[in-house]
Amino acid sequence: MSDREMTAYRYGDGSIGYPGHPLGPDGQEPVDTVDLSEYTATVVTWTTSTATPPGVREPNHIAIVEFDVDGEPVRAIGQLTTDEIESGDEVRPIYAEELREPGAGIKIAESQAWDGFRFEPV
Repeated sequence: MSDREMTAYRYGDGSIGYPGHPLGPDGQEPVDTVDLSEYTATVVTWTTSTATPPGVREPNHIAIVEFDVDGEPVRAIGQLTTDEIESGDEVRPIYAEELREPGAGIKIAESQAWDGFRFEPV
């Protein structure tokens, strides 16, 4: 279990967005946050990229997943931990300290540190 949160924003109209935005669909500021790492999600679709940018693993398995937070659907896109997956499978977010190699490419490594969540089958 990670102490990192996968934070989504809840808005006054009841919708939830990930990643959160300063204004919701109704133009109002968020009223609350939801930690999606406490939920499981369903794989909507997935693919494997074999032509990845510098520093990104190859092959890179990516999915669109959908969380059900109190009946409100919340979609997210992210890397998978495996290619042993099918649409409709249940996954959970797993924190990853490094989603890409920060020293690869031509940009300053410190500007390329990416952490976040991957999705692992349950």
